[in-house]
Amino acid sequence: GGGGGGGACATTMKLDPSALRYLSKDDFRVLTAVELGQRNHEIVPTVLVERIANLGRGDAYKVAKNLLRHKLVHHERKKYDGYRLTTLGYDYLAIQALVKKGLISGVGTQIGVGKESDIFEATDEQGRAMVLKLHRLGRTSFRAVKNKRDYLEHRKNFSWLYLSRLAAKKEFAFMRALGEHGFPVPEAIEVNRHCVLMERMAAYPLVRVRNLGNVQDVYRQAVGLVARLAQHGLIHCDFNEFNLMITEREELIVIDFPQMVSTSHPNAKMFYERDVRCIVDWFHKQYRYDDVDDAESHFSFETVVGRSAAGLLDKELRASGYDKECEDTLEDWRKASHGDSGSSEEEEELSNDEEEELPELERAALDVTKLEVG
Repeated sequence: GGGGGGGACATTMKLDPSALRYLSKDDFRVLTAVELGQRNHEIVPTVLVERIANLGRGDAYKVAKNLLRHKLVHHERKKYDGYRLTTLGYDYLAIQALVKKGLISGVGTQIGVGKESDIFEATDEQGRAMVLKLHRLGRTSFRAVKNKRDYLEHRKNFSWLYLSRLAAKKEFAFMRALGEHGFPVPEAIEVNRHCVLMERMAAYPLVRVRNLGNVQDVYRQAVGLVARLAQHGLIHCDFNEFNLMITEREELIVIDFPQMVSTSHPNAKMFYERDVRCIVDWFHKQYRYDDVDDAESHFSFETVVGRSAAGLLDKELRASGYDKECEDTLEDWRKASHGDSGSSEEEEELSNDEEEELPELERAALDVTKLEVG
């Protein structure tokens, strides 16, 4: 099992990490120049790429041709001559940064695909197995947002690069905080751009487990986890058989936290009850188990939140740099894109020409990038 959301088993995808070996320092310079240029331009003018990468015209052109061959950038000539990153180009920048830090030495097969992510195996020099999760916001819900031009007027930073980076930042912050509070989650190792590196758990997705040794015990663990999260001020909002893994010893592990909200959210009670209901329904459907001792009412929202733990995690998370601005942006995106599906080919078009003022964290992250490449 992996540390990622349910879906397809081992599939192969266009992400071919071996190509990293054939990319030179100059290749990464130009790739990073395009990334930096995309702060302010949907399509980064070729002259700007040359300037940021600090390469002459001939050299930059040669490098760009190589990047095009590997499908890491897209070349545009409509309004003017320029480039933008493809999803794959962004993947390579994140993976390269993790390789440079000595955290991973290789990326293996794809082990899962979520609605908004792709999940791969990764290893380090010592052969430790890890999970690499690449966030793909804008893949399934692109068209819906594109149709809401009026809505996007006041949110100019809805580029898939930026959104996917925010989603990864959020997941990493939550996974780390939950782990520190003793929740059964994978260890969060590192985050870079839209990519979260985590421990690989020896466990299986609950959705694939047909029979359990002790159904009642696993059921109580599941409902208990929803309640324990709420006591710490958090609601998962997507707590189901796809986001739970189970070990050989029938211990549950929670994975995937993209939609988590605080218990102070106006719809917190509804989200909480929906999470509990999902568990009750799944155990009834899959294991023919009915909650005889009525754990559901024992863990009512009011009771649980009344017993809140002293150190509220949602407050701690604010302190960890995952701030309200990040949350609002992601929440707005979800509202705008909810329930509509676009095709994955179009995901890469979602960028905005007028990204003048991106929040601080974006700027800081890009300055760090600049240092890495130099």
